[in-house]
Amino acid sequence: MDAESALSRGCIEAIFNDPDQAANRFPVPVMQCLQIKQMAPSGQGGDRYRLVMSDGVNYVQTMLATQANHVIHDNKLERGSLTRVKQYTPNNLKGKNILVILDLEVIESFGAQEKIGDPVVLDPRPAETTIAGNDFYGSKKEEMDTKPQMQQLPSNPISATHAGANIYPIEALSPFSSKWTIKARVTFKSDIKTWHKPTGEGKLFSVNLLDESGEIKATGFNDQCDAFYDLLQEGSVYYISSPCRVSLAKKQFSNLPNDYELAFERETVIEKAEDQTNVPQLRFNFCTIQELQSVEKDSTVDVIGVLKEVAEVSEITSKKDGRPFQKRELTLVDDTGYSVRVTIWGKTASAFDANPESVVAFKGTKVSDFGGKSLSLLSSGTMTVDPDIPDAYRLKGWYDSAGRTNTFATHQNLAGVAGATGRKEEIKTISQVKDENLGVDDQAYYTIKATIVFVKQDNFCYPACSNQGCNKKVTAMPDGTWQCEKCNVSHDKPDYRYIMQLNVADHTSHQWLSCFDDTGRIVVGMSANELMELKENDDAKFMAAFEAVNCKKLVFRCRAKMDNFGDTQRVRYQVFSATLVDYKTEGNKLVELIKQFSIN
Repeated sequence: MDAESALSRGCIEAIFNDPDQAANRFPVPVMQCLQIKQMAPSGQGGDRYRLVMSDGVNYVQTMLATQANHVIHDNKLERGSLTRVKQYTPNNLKGKNILVILDLEVIESFGAQEKIGDPVVLDPRPAETTIAGNDFYGSKKEEMDTKPQMQQLPSNPISATHAGANIYPIEALSPFSSKWTIKARVTFKSDIKTWHKPTGEGKLFSVNLLDESGEIKATGFNDQCDAFYDLLQEGSVYYISSPCRVSLAKKQFSNLPNDYELAFERETVIEKAEDQTNVPQLRFNFCTIQELQSVEKDSTVDVIGVLKEVAEVSEITSKKDGRPFQKRELTLVDDTGYSVRVTIWGKTASAFDANPESVVAFKGTKVSDFGGKSLSLLSSGTMTVDPDIPDAYRLKGWYDSAGRTNTFATHQNLAGVAGATGRKEEIKTISQVKDENLGVDDQAYYTIKATIVFVKQDNFCYPACSNQGCNKKVTAMPDGTWQCEKCNVSHDKPDYRYIMQLNVADHTSHQWLSCFDDTGRIVVGMSANELMELKENDDAKFMAAFEAVNCKKLVFRCRAKMDNFGDTQRVRYQVFSATLVDYKTEGNKLVELIKQFSIN
């Protein structure tokens, strides 16, 4: 078959003027791409592309849904390509037919072709009404049936309706859309939040809505909070019809890749769908744990892995308003051979009861690079244990067959690690740190792999306040108690915390490092309270603990910064994180380096 005969001639007219015929004659129409143009960004979401597609008889302007951008990003779609348009929605804007393409496949066997035929633009039928706007989203149907209609959304959702109104894909919503109805599943519902300001007070809640084309956040304020909070239940499918305000998304409050968000209004209509089955349950865009190394700080990602470790619930105090927050840290691993720490908060942390070795999928986690890459589940994010998706079955099979006995690397152990700016940098030698004068002009971050040769035993710790989140030094009182001036409370005993001074060396030089409690625990292998107890009760074991630290080899993540010491200035090197060297991983790295220099 040649390229010309492969085109579905007449499919564009059928799609817009006779949807039933289009579904029967052209279940997966083949069109040629005549033009690709990137649209000016309208928000902070992904790239958007405008295409011109032809069936050899007619051509039509189209918008490529962001979920299908991969065909452009992977350099598969180019001018002249033949494509199978697997999912689409026809719309009409300012007297022009617009096709929203939700999914397409490039037929690579044909390659790029010259324009086939002499196609002309398809004019809309005169009876059709249009909406105003300066972008091509949305459609309007004036004729409303007197009786509600319910029908299943087909693979090409071009004729699905509810109460006579077209069912729009979420991807096609914009501020220029007029009357519309979406059919979507609630994948997340927040608690009701209140605010109090001098100008007034109020309340709100939000939901994430999902259909086959994408996701969007919707918020209900005050009266709409009362009207819709109990109606909208997480996991259920609803018809939601305008009027409903569509505006640019406030990205700082949402983890969804959509340029827009919804706000319910007084006249918004929400009905629970009778058919709850034909809308996706979840939509993930997974990043492997290994790939986290190249992800910028503060980015939002989805991740899936096997639950390796579950820490106990702990409590921290907000520095902003002093409120306590519960948190729990989980360790996740996957078949890339890496692990990552994921922190969950609040009710999610306290109610967490998944067993280790479960597969857990997280949607909406924030990336941190403090002390190596880690993740934190956002308040708008979700966690699913043992989800019914192919990735979960794959990971479960891998873990049962091989992963259970694997040793996993963390991002701190990589030959190249991300610094505080998210940029990738190589592990340095100590002499490089000195020769490059790191920290002299401005603070700098670096990583070294070094061996501990000496630890100062004097003042290795200090007595701290035991109130959660305080950590200020406490003073011994005559009555035997310990007073915290910040909290204005007395404690029966202090909580000792490390402030250690280490001398470390590699094959090039040596360096003094300062480290605090978290690093001290890793270096010594016990808490400062436990080491202090040895000092007070068993001097031999106390000395043995320090001897055991010598010759330990670790990867240190450090900051170099100019500091004042009396009347002089010199660079201070402070440890942010430390991890013991994983010799299996290091051995594999050396093998790969040897292979690069081996002679074939």
